[in-house]
Amino acid sequence: MTDTDARPAHAPAAGPPRVRATPAGAVIASVVLVELSSGITQGFLSPLLRGLTDTLGVTAADLNWISVANLLASVAFTPILSRLGDLHGHRRVLRWNLLIVLLGSVLVGLSRDFTTLLAGQILQGAFAGFFPLLVGILRNRNRNGGRDGDAESRRGISVMVAALVAGLALGLVASGFVAGAVDSPTAALWVPAVATAVALAVTWPLLPESEHRPGGRIDWAGGVLLCLGLTAVMLGLGLGGTPGWEWTSARTLACLAGGALVTALWVRVELRTAEPMIDVRMFRRRGVVTVSLVTLTFTFCMIGLMVANAVFMGTDPAAHGYGLGLDPFGTALATLPNLLALTLGALLAPAVAAAVTDRLTLAAGSLLMAAGYLLSLSFHTDLALFLVGTAVAGLGTGFLQHSTRTLAVESVPRERTSVGSGINELLINVGGSLGAAAVLTVFAAHTAPGSLLPDAGAYTVSWTVCALVSLAGAALALLYRTPPREDR
Repeated sequence: MTDTDARPAHAPAAGPPRVRATPAGAVIASVVLVELSSGITQGFLSPLLRGLTDTLGVTAADLNWISVANLLASVAFTPILSRLGDLHGHRRVLRWNLLIVLLGSVLVGLSRDFTTLLAGQILQGAFAGFFPLLVGILRNRNRNGGRDGDAESRRGISVMVAALVAGLALGLVASGFVAGAVDSPTAALWVPAVATAVALAVTWPLLPESEHRPGGRIDWAGGVLLCLGLTAVMLGLGLGGTPGWEWTSARTLACLAGGALVTALWVRVELRTAEPMIDVRMFRRRGVVTVSLVTLTFTFCMIGLMVANAVFMGTDPAAHGYGLGLDPFGTALATLPNLLALTLGALLAPAVAAAVTDRLTLAAGSLLMAAGYLLSLSFHTDLALFLVGTAVAGLGTGFLQHSTRTLAVESVPRERTSVGSGINELLINVGGSLGAAAVLTVFAAHTAPGSLLPDAGAYTVSWTVCALVSLAGAALALLYRTPPREDR
């Protein structure tokens, strides 16, 4: 797979920008580096949170704002960066995207107070633009490649997902290692800056620019309305159930209701705009709607159980009557079966889809997730069987991570490649927020007054709910139909 800028002798001199020949290996290596840096940026902070309460003089509740700010920033950055890439060149925008994340990472590294850390986390939220822009580069490389080109793009996306997951694991290990090996309590905060700087330096000269650019303008009104609406909804979901943000409180209800109204206004504005930020008419396509719904279901479970499973594994059964009693390092090791299976699923997904169709791959991913959660429910007193359950769920998650991201762009016209991928990234955030909110509500209902931990019922209910949601995802997946090639 190589780019070529050779043209027939009779071709006119004028035309779109010519794409520089770039070996496939260089492109894939660049894509892997960018997604590794994205995963490291998302995963590096978890082992450091407890120490930051002392270093920065903040409470554990204050630390909630780190994840909320990062999530809100990613919601704001994704549609704008995606659309800019489709209009003005994916490589050009990706370079600026990397610079924004690098600036945020430097601020995080320099943090000696909570305000600076929060500002850096907001800028780091621009990593959400990496995936849509890289998908745009891969798909434009294979613009005239027919089925072979689509297959190359699918393999590229599977490698991207695997690199993202590997980056998450690497970020956890690297920051934990630096924190333990270096006396400075903030030394590990430089881990994402190093990763992003390496990715920027290597990819700057290697990644090719997109040859096809449809032209047009940015729908700033639509972009602002979408960001405001989704940010308000995400704020309500992200903080709902926490002190001062009870689900029945005025501020939580105002965020949720106000965000929903602004989002509805955004839909109305986009329908009347000649060049909308996101063409909501795309949701008339059966494939777009189906993939969107499946994305919501699997991210609801994947992100919703992320914290719950970690807390369960670290809970002492002798003291609380449930849990696996693992120390922090043991808990980190116990997450590896899930991450490794997720990576394997992402790498196998293209071959599985070629053998049994995209629809059955989507359904199989959801069924594997349901089976994994039922294993966790049935055998949560046995460490080995519990980890088998997390691995089975991880394999299904890998299928869906690849398939939904691939089909999200194949269900829209090529000139909307990054926007199609950006919509999927937004839905990942929305589904994850819904899942986290649902699990938080379950935990609150099962936590006795004055207790720090819930009873065992919180976990059994959460695993049951996620198994049912995954089964619903499998049913929805069966509605998917491959769009006609002329629509892609």
